[in-house]
Amino acid sequence: MAKAHAVTQAESHPFAHHGGRLDDARTRFPDAPTPWLDLSTGINPRAWTPPAAAIDSGSLPEVSALRALERTAAAFFGCAPEQVAAVPGSEIALRLLPQLGLPQPFTALTPSYGTHHDIAEHAVSHDALDRSGWTCGTLLLANPNNPDGYRREPSRLLALAKHAATTGGALVVDEAFADVDPGTSLIPHLDQTGNVTVLRSFGKFFGLAGVRLGFIVGQNEVIERIRYLLGDWPVSTQAIVWGTAAYSDAVWIAQTRSWLHAQAARLDSLLSRHGLSATGACPLFRLVEHRDAWRLFDLLARAGILARPFAAQPHWLRFGLPGDEAAFDRLDRALARG
Repeated sequence: MAKAHAVTQAESHPFAHHGGRLDDARTRFPDAPTPWLDLSTGINPRAWTPPAAAIDSGSLPEVSALRALERTAAAFFGCAPEQVAAVPGSEIALRLLPQLGLPQPFTALTPSYGTHHDIAEHAVSHDALDRSGWTCGTLLLANPNNPDGYRREPSRLLALAKHAATTGGALVVDEAFADVDPGTSLIPHLDQTGNVTVLRSFGKFFGLAGVRLGFIVGQNEVIERIRYLLGDWPVSTQAIVWGTAAYSDAVWIAQTRSWLHAQAARLDSLLSRHGLSATGACPLFRLVEHRDAWRLFDLLARAGILARPFAAQPHWLRFGLPGDEAAFDRLDRALARG
């Protein structure tokens, strides 16, 4: 039987660029016990349950149904429906940002998503941004930030946006993880400034990343441009039906927010018992700094548990939430062997 070998930083590229690389993990660690426990993403492990009703995939999605989805999402976000456009996942929205007429160049806050840096020409650290802001173009940041879970209050982001407006700049805020704590979002404050665009993700909070649904929220020019680029059928009928129902499920949303905070506190406690101090204000994931994070990643992978390492920050390891008792017990036992 093939033997897995220790993962080095150079070899780990698939694991360090994105979470959810279970296919690579199975190849790299063929002797790991299955099924794999995927803690490499910030996706809710207890997903919203779609309705049992059949979805008509034989016809093109109806524009009226798409607009109903956008109205429902707008009510959930706290903005006007005309400020919202559905997209096939926030990753697509990120890739299309340079084509939306936003001021150039793009500067990405670092550390943050790999995709942010793929589209940006420049980078600015958290400390440098807090000290001096940025000079021109469009600033791209996540709030809460990934992977450290750092959260900026909407008032701070508004101040950044208003300062940028004095030099013709703009702000793009990636709120992929904002659904857990609605007070995090800048969307209800968009009418106070005309130079902010916000991205939202459906899959992370609702636990259905494979549906590939997201939203751009912003000014008319941005919304019109993204609709032109994506055409008349930007998302599938499945995404429209499930998204409309999920954003309307107030009971599930409230219960899930409470459950996620409780699970995050439990994960903090588990990690602490093994000498690992977790940080972050986003309940969907926790970041650990460890002097030998790659060895810990390797140890967990050999136990069939996929965490998220980082090539540029070799002392970091991010943990998503275990979804049930069995997952917590499995992580506990694996860490005990380290």
